[in-house]
Amino acid sequence: MTTTRAMVLRGFDRGFSLEDITLDGPRPDEVLVAIAGAGMCHTDMLPRDPEMGAALAPIVLGHEGSGVVTEVGTAVTGIRPGDHVLLSFASCGACRECLQGGPAYCEEFELRNVSGGYADGSTSAVDAEGQPVRNRWFGQSSFARHAVAAQRDVVVVDPDLPLALLGPLGCGLQTGAGSVLNEMRLAPGQSIAVFGAGPVGLAAVMAAKLAGASDIVVVDLLQSRLEMATELGATRTYQAVTDEVRGMDFSLETTAVEKVVGDAIAVLGRRGKAVLVGVGAGMLTVHPSQLAGRTVTYTLEGGAVPKVFLPRLIEFWRDGRFPFDRLIRTYPLDDIDAAERDSLSGATIKPVLLP
Repeated sequence: MTTTRAMVLRGFDRGFSLEDITLDGPRPDEVLVAIAGAGMCHTDMLPRDPEMGAALAPIVLGHEGSGVVTEVGTAVTGIRPGDHVLLSFASCGACRECLQGGPAYCEEFELRNVSGGYADGSTSAVDAEGQPVRNRWFGQSSFARHAVAAQRDVVVVDPDLPLALLGPLGCGLQTGAGSVLNEMRLAPGQSIAVFGAGPVGLAAVMAAKLAGASDIVVVDLLQSRLEMATELGATRTYQAVTDEVRGMDFSLETTAVEKVVGDAIAVLGRRGKAVLVGVGAGMLTVHPSQLAGRTVTYTLEGGAVPKVFLPRLIEFWRDGRFPFDRLIRTYPLDDIDAAERDSLSGATIKPVLLP
């Protein structure tokens, strides 16, 4: 067992509390990781919904962790104490989708990622009073000094890399870039409209540029984010969709706002494809005739296989073609409430918490 410090959310309307929690030792297929940095993602705010928060609390959130392995389970292979690693989403590794190379569509994805527990409902952490704390948010719960993750969800990286900054690659940046490179397979000369210039949308902009897109349109309410989009490769930016944005080969919708979801379909050309990734309550309402020739899909984690895709993104960064570090602002772990406020206001594109 390991006693560590973690940010615990005990209610949807409460701030995080820094507490001592005790983690069980890693199971045979798990590793214990000393967290170096953890990105804050919009998905980490889902438990702010009263119903979801009531069901999950108390819980340790965080699902874009990076760190150093300190202990490995008895069945772990290919990962050793001292390895620098990224943590990504959880999958079972045994269902049909996982076996066919699609862990993002694992049949147990929801159970293993957004329940806060293992697939059987159990957890492996208790607080100072001995009460259970959910510590399996996306299979890691990395808003802490230590986290446990399954070896299949862990990617070993070069120890010379800036480890504390790499965590966001494991979810938000993977989702944006993967939607372009894996799901759309955008080809040189094609066009894309990106709705929402947060971390996911800006990762898509960078990916579209390196894929050779001829027209990269970005729509967002914040002028500062549109300016960043231009610096990263956008060819046109708008604060609201206009008739000038039409006939696009692809669109990416990151906001889950119902009107914007509709706009993401309306801007497509006759054979265009809309990829939706926004997490929220917005619904898709569309007349069948609007789909004539068009494709609409909802993508999880950019359709990525993390052990394959994250090393690609790192190499793109090393080549100067995926400068994701420009989006990051770091905060001490005990400044988590400020990081959350800045993320919601748009003052910070991608907060990274440093334990």
